[in-house]
Amino acid sequence: MKVPTKQKKVLVVDDETPLRKALCDKLVLEGFVALEAINGEIGLERALLERPHIILLDIVMPKMDGITMARELRKDEWGKYVPIIIMTNLSDMEKVQQAMESEIFEYLIKSDIPMEHILGKVKEVLRV
Repeated sequence: MKVPTKQKKVLVVDDETPLRKALCDKLVLEGFVALEAINGEIGLERALLERPHIILLDIVMPKMDGITMARELRKDEWGKYVPIIIMTNLSDMEKVQQAMESEIFEYLIKSDIPMEHILGKVKEVLRV
């Protein structure tokens, strides 16, 4: 049975408040439940507690970066399978490689991607 869009939870983990808030607002308008975290440490706690259907994850953040958060999440039985879309302003190939080694679903460069495209990727991954 397909879960209705409005019940799908999306966790946005990004230390850039304007972008995080804008993404969450857009997700809510599209019928998703939007959860937020300002760094990887809080993001990991929220992910394990709330078990979102997908995670939008920045790489460069204070306290715990996105790659470390993803690796820690993959140690959890549930966390092994949750889709993660990395969103970053980095185009560094080393970071791309680290993300792929952490079994990241997709890697998006924030400055190059309109918000509608990010939302489209979320819908594509969740099949809604």
